[in-house]
Amino acid sequence: MIRNLVEDHARECYSGIVRRFPDFCGCELCQADVMVYALNRLPSRYVSTAKGKAVTDMLLEKEQQRATIDVAIIDGIRRVTQSPRCGRAGAE
Repeated sequence: MIRNLVEDHARECYSGIVRRFPDFCGCELCQADVMVYALNRLPSRYVSTAKGKAVTDMLLEKEQQRATIDVAIIDGIRRVTQSPRCGRAGAE
């Protein structure tokens, strides 16, 4: 099976970061928009074997790589909060 490990790591980062943004809607559509925004700005890291996964996971856990993913997620949350497609804007 082919997997983009950056997506897995981005989802983990999202779960930890989203709590810091109480104004963010967080519905399925807004979450998907953040992930699409972030993943389109991050380089993909595809693997197809357990060995490839282990090596790539190790590389993605490095502080600089994790910071790059965090920044993309944070930027996505801020942008989606400003213009949510779910209709939440103006509901408050």
